[in-house]
Parts: sequence; structure tokens; C-alpha cells
Amino acid sequence: MTDASLIAAVDLGSNSFRLQIARVQDGSLVPLTTLKETVRLAGGIDADGCLTAAIQNEALAALRRFGKTLSGLARSQVRIVATNTFRVARNIDDFQPLAEAALGYPIEIVAGQEEARLIYIGAAHSLPASRKARLIVDIGGGSTELIIGRQFDAQTMESVLLGCVSWSQRFFPDGQITEAALRAAELAACELLEPVAGLFGPTHWHATVGTSGTSRSIADVLELNGLSESGITREGMRQLRQILLDAGHVDAVELKGLRADRRPVLAGGFAIMAAVFEMLGIEKMTITQGALRDGVLYDLMARNGMLDVRERTVGAFQRRYQVDVAQANRVAELAGLLFRQLHADDEDTARALRHAARLHEVGRLIAHVGYHKHGAYVLQHADMHGFSRREQARLAQWALVQRGSLAKLGTERLDGADWAAILALRLAVLFCRGRKSQWPAAIRLRGSGSDFLLQIDPVWLSANPLTAFALDEETRQWQKPRLIIARPTS
Repeated sequence: MTDASLIAAVDLGSNSFRLQIARVQDGSLVPLTTLKETVRLAGGIDADGCLTAAIQNEALAALRRFGKTLSGLARSQVRIVATNTFRVARNIDDFQPLAEAALGYPIEIVAGQEEARLIYIGAAHSLPASRKARLIVDIGGGSTELIIGRQFDAQTMESVLLGCVSWSQRFFPDGQITEAALRAAELAACELLEPVAGLFGPTHWHATVGTSGTSRSIADVLELNGLSESGITREGMRQLRQILLDAGHVDAVELKGLRADRRPVLAGGFAIMAAVFEMLGIEKMTITQGALRDGVLYDLMARNGMLDVRERTVGAFQRRYQVDVAQANRVAELAGLLFRQLHADDEDTARALRHAARLHEVGRLIAHVGYHKHGAYVLQHADMHGFSRREQARLAQWALVQRGSLAKLGTERLDGADWAAILALRLAVLFCRGRKSQWPAAIRLRGSGSDFLLQIDPVWLSANPLTAFALDEETRQWQKPRLIIARPTS
């Protein structure tokens, strides 16, 4: 039997894959197993923007090893997040199913701001408590996340397309470190940071903290070679820059603390860190061990403890888009009732349906006509903290088909739970059109194969002819699967 106190996080980064298993004990996490695989996904993208066959094979081999370690844990105990390279690779839709099969668990491709939020949670839990604002900097393989927050609350977040792998490939492809190449890398990084520099300048924070590989690697090098007493300093960066130029090539850099797996991305990571110091006015940066995978663990622990950030996000979207909360709750109540009659044990889909019902009218703030289309666009493309890209796509799809033709689904193949959720949402919207909790007490939804059977009181239908007419119209939309309206006589 699986130990229910165990949870696991997997971080599929652009420079490495990391797995961590921990035990939840008295509201805290006790680390048990930590694994790392250096898989430079960002370095395996070809000229067409696709992951090469070689990097896919390397990644799948690593994921199979992770899968063996995770084997036996329930799906609710594991959360796997993928970052920038999964976001940008053009053939990710082909690779993701292979990766999920290798792991044995679903992969969440998280947006840049969601990645930043999780990084902040991990960092904040590893730092001393403080009410003062802190800037967290995470230079990854394909992107750099900047977050300002207080205590455990991330307040300002940004993800910039600056990564140690991509920058090393672009400006130091053969490993040569020249003044011209280094300066070009620094200036290019400064250019990308310039639009957000005003949000993350020194007037907005009291201290700066670096996390993850590049920050830790540079700090180790500076400290072990006597270039800094602690952490990363502007003066230490100046001296390290000269050492890199004097070496002339990454393979010729001889520094204590420089690990073999960091050497190929040292120059690119350094250039980005130099630009961060310059553009954000940083003089000193301390280092923390807490990072993305730690944030995923704490977030998973909160989800399982019913402190799900997605609930807060849904509430925030209702306020932002001036949703009629009473109507949203009516639809959510009936949709949930109908869905549970078909899939009583599928809590994940039931939760997603509740979110979709509470947000099904977000598009009305944009326009009443076609509001479901506007809402679908918002749910697909907005930054929604706590939601993965796949989860947002599902919400958007359900919002789009809450009314009108089911042909909008195209040829997409859906499982039985998805069809049940779509039907439950459409029926709930239909019954609640008058913005009242007006549905018969005895309403039953059954499923058999690809058919659905809705049993409803004929007396009630006779008293509500508009709803009866709408239900007849609804049955015409359902061919495969098929919806049948039954009017029991007793």
C-alpha cells in the first residue's frame, strides 16, 4: 500500500530534470529522495524550433528512470511541471505523450508567471521569515524568472526569455570567450530586461536572492576562489568577468567549485547575471536552496490540504471580469450534481467542471454577443496562477461549447468524463437561463456507452415549456454521443 504521507515533484527544466520525494509531517516537508539528470532540452532544439530525435531519446531515457522511482505513488501524490523548452518547442505535442508514457504520470506545461510563482514559494520557504520585500532571481536553461514578494506572497512576477543554455549556444557556440562575444551577450540580455527593469528596480525590494543552478554556481565560484565573502557581489562579478576573458575558452577556465555539468553554460549564465545586476541595480545577491521543485511540493501539499491556489485564482477572475457570482454558483451546483451521477469518483474532472462553471460567463464583460467565445479566449491565454497550460485549454474548450453547436469541438477525441462534463455544463446553463435555481427536484442523468439519458418529470416540463423546447433543441446537437430525454410517467 502506498504511503499517503509521501508527495513528489518533478521539474522538467531546460537545462536539467529534477525529482524530489518528501514526506508531509506535521505540516512540514521532510526530504527523502532527490534525483537530477542533466538533460539540456534547450540545447536540443533545431533550426525549425523542434526537439531533435537525439535530445528526445536522451530525455525519455531519463524520464523512464524517474518513472521507476515514482512507481507506486498515486496520481494525486505527484505533480510534474515542465518549463520554457516545453512551452516553445514546436513539436511538443508529439513529444509530450511519449514523455508522459515514460514517466507514468501527466505533465503540466506551466506558463512563465506560474513558474515564477512556484519558484517564489520554494524560495520563500527556505528563507528566514521577513515582512520586507525580496527580489528572487532564477536564471534557468531557457528563461529567467523575476519575482518580488513578501513572506509567502508573490506580488510582481515576470518571465524573460533569457536562459543559460540558449545564451551560451547563441553567443559562445564554440566555447570561445572574447570581449566582443561577452559584451554582445550582456547587451542583448540588458535589452530584454529593459522593459521590466522599472518593475524590479532597487526601490521595490529590500534584498535580492538568487536560486537554482546559475545563481548557485556563480556564488560557489566566487566564494571558493576568494572573489566574494558570501553570495554574489558586483565586485566579484567584475573579477570573474576578467578571469573568463583571460581564459579565452570555457574549457580553459580553472576555478574551484565549477562543476563539469555547469562548465558548458557558464559564459551564457554569467552574461545574464551581469545584465541582471546592471539593469536592476543590484549590489549583492544572497543564495537560497529553495527552488521550483520545492515550490511544487508545497503547492501540492496545499492542494491536497484543500488550500488550492486555483480556488483563489477563480475568485480573482470572477471579480476582475465582474461575473454574476450567484448565477455562476447556480450553474456550478447543477453541473456538479449532474456530473456526479455519471462519474461519482472522478474528483479531478469534477473540480475542473466547478472551475469552468464559475468562470463560464467571464466573456460577458467583453461583449454579450458571443460571450462564450470571448470567455474561451480569456481562459486560454490569461495568466491563471495554479493552472497548467493543459488545464487552461480544458477550461477554454468547455467555455466555448457551453452553448451552440458541438461541431466547435472539431475532430478532437474526448474521453467519457470530458463528454459528461460538457453535457453537465450545457444542461446547467440551459436550466439556469432565467438566472434562478429552477430545475426539477427529481432530475436524473445516466450514461450507457456513448449514449446519455436525461430523466425528467413530465409535469414539470409541461409547466416550463420554454425549457422543454430548449431541451428538444439540445438533443439535436447530440448525435455521437447521443442525448435522449426521457419523461417517466411514474
